[in-house]
Amino acid sequence: MPVKLAALHREARAKLAEVGIAEAALDARLIVEHFTATSRTDAIASPDREIAVAAGLAVKKAIARRLAGEPVHRILGFREFYGLKLALSPETLEPRPDTETLVDALLPFVRAAAKRAGECRILDLGTGTGAIALALLATIDSTMADGVDISDGALAAAAGNAARLGFSGRFRAIRSDWFAEISGRYHVIVSNPPYIATNIIAGLQAEVRNFDPHRALDGGPDGLGAYRSIAKGAKTHLLDEGVVAVEIGSTQKRDVSAVFEQAGFALLQAAGDLGGNDRVLIFATQNRS
Repeated sequence: MPVKLAALHREARAKLAEVGIAEAALDARLIVEHFTATSRTDAIASPDREIAVAAGLAVKKAIARRLAGEPVHRILGFREFYGLKLALSPETLEPRPDTETLVDALLPFVRAAAKRAGECRILDLGTGTGAIALALLATIDSTMADGVDISDGALAAAAGNAARLGFSGRFRAIRSDWFAEISGRYHVIVSNPPYIATNIIAGLQAEVRNFDPHRALDGGPDGLGAYRSIAKGAKTHLLDEGVVAVEIGSTQKRDVSAVFEQAGFALLQAAGDLGGNDRVLIFATQNRS
């Protein structure tokens, strides 16, 4: 039989809280709102609204998935990033708030390139959902982006997100192992690459270890494999006065800087994330004037 909206909220919240889920109230609200097509305003103004049986069952199934450890945004199938609603796939990482630091740090360089050249060409390596590239496209009109990934599922997600947001004309999804299939040159090369050392992955939080694609996490024995590939190939594909920007693990600033310096780059800027940890490095070629 139909259940009332307020009762559905209470039941979902109680079940999640009972097993110690840290943000039980938020997760319950997100699930109930999504599967019942209601809002926070509805919960306050119409707590006695009757919810159809099918919607109530959908909420219960979603709560069961959350109780089994599946992250709430995986269940919903989307996550917001930089104000954009991005669809997820099993082959993409969830774009997380700390990565917005990378977008923020890059914006002055993108604006400068667009002003200087009339447009800014961006290469997003390991694009996943397309989050970084699409956030830059959404913020600055005179931008074009190529999103590169080795995963067909990730490329489909990125292209789908670009289409839903109205950016298909400025975004291309390209299947490539880093620079292997790339022939153009860009004002900005950006990446949030795999940077976790292989032997650490087994000890990660279960929600990451069990639901994020390992290929998007595993940075090799020392966590630096992707940075070596990016640093090695970036010069060939960077326009004059261009920059390379990468997200890093919180303890990797010195090691990643050394990788790029050995490849002929100089560190222009470093930025911290929302928790004050090292998170973003931006490089230019050492002979840049």
